[in-house]
Amino acid sequence: MTTYQGYLSHLTHQPHAPVSYTLEIGEHKIPLNEMIGTEIRLSFLHEMACGTCGRKVKKLYGGGYCYPCVTTLAETDLCIVKPHECHFDKGTCRDEEFAQTHCMIPHYVYLALSSGIKVGLTRKNRELTRWVDQGAIKAIPIAELPTRKMAGELEMAIAEHIADKTDWRKMLKGVVEDVDLFEMRAKIKQLVPEQFQQYLFDVEELYEFTYPILETLEKIKSIGFDKAPLISGKLLGIKGQYLILDCGVLNIKKHTGYKVEVQFQKADELTA
Repeated sequence: MTTYQGYLSHLTHQPHAPVSYTLEIGEHKIPLNEMIGTEIRLSFLHEMACGTCGRKVKKLYGGGYCYPCVTTLAETDLCIVKPHECHFDKGTCRDEEFAQTHCMIPHYVYLALSSGIKVGLTRKNRELTRWVDQGAIKAIPIAELPTRKMAGELEMAIAEHIADKTDWRKMLKGVVEDVDLFEMRAKIKQLVPEQFQQYLFDVEELYEFTYPILETLEKIKSIGFDKAPLISGKLLGIKGQYLILDCGVLNIKKHTGYKVEVQFQKADELTA
């Protein structure tokens, strides 16, 4: 049996075929693909720490932030989830230096297939990470805009016609109606407002992703440490930011900052 202890971080990954995942627990970096099929036991040690400042807290917000950080950092402002509401030009940005390096730079608007067709945006050169985090199986960028706000405005215009959210249950079930993203791009072009037409472009490469999944669940049940401090089961696969266990699915990103003990036990160890 192999045991690790520390504070959880979100899953990191490389876009191989299938996607290669790493679980980070404190200073430990655990290659997860090779653990699929093993028994995993995750114990919440009833400690939490902010992933940014390290403050020990009783409650975390927004995927691993303490209250002071979530209410003061630019990366946790409302405009991060609603880019079209960027207020930098009003002089009220929480951190102008952050804005210059994260918001006032080129962004892609894209089409992706995860639980169904969706539109989204991401910083240029971060698109592969974004697509895998969302559990996309196919994706293409369709526009490049100079700022996050402009990308958000275009996303909102396209979202009047197609979804801008992922249904995580459908995504994890993997039952997705196939959509030709190039055909959808052609249709979207006809609907995009005139002021954004100059930013549209045609990419011929279709990005496709497969995930390390041994077995899918018929019924998707969310599990977490707030209700069950001990989670134990067989690791069946990984998709997006979720561990798929035979007892349910665990969103690792949601539990960033939780101190845990994680144990892996292979089948031959169980019978030894």
